[in-house]
Amino acid sequence: MTTQILILCIGNILMLDEGVGPRIAQELNEHHEFPPNVQVLDRGCMGMSLIADFKSADKVLVVDAVDNTGYEPGTIVTFRPEDIAPYQAFHGAHDTKLIDVLQALALLGYEPEVDCLGVQVENMHPENLCIGLTPSVEAAVPTMVQSCLDYIKVMGAP
Repeated sequence: MTTQILILCIGNILMLDEGVGPRIAQELNEHHEFPPNVQVLDRGCMGMSLIADFKSADKVLVVDAVDNTGYEPGTIVTFRPEDIAPYQAFHGAHDTKLIDVLQALALLGYEPEVDCLGVQVENMHPENLCIGLTPSVEAAVPTMVQSCLDYIKVMGAP
């Protein structure tokens, strides 16, 4: 059986650095080709609707903006969802926390292996809606893209 790999990119492109997930999905999909067992999805803001995406995957890398890490803006962090579950201040920028989605998924009998790749934001609350990333987060994009490619390779896909 072939391992199904999902790169799940989350974020709101209208909120500056909050749009880093969709930016990574765009870079991956525009500049790389993947085998049939690898999907790269831009899913906007996190919510329970992500359950369907998780159900089709064995291995998932969630790519998102993070805040309150204590690191400088543009710093890339990796973590497991359970590592951050107890900490209200350290989570993705969305109302629904990743651990909530994974717990609902487990109740349905699905438990994919999930890792997370995040970048510390500089600004995800602009005064006016706008598309783009701050320079520090934009500078992290190539490394985040390469990290996604490395994850895919480590999980067994070319």
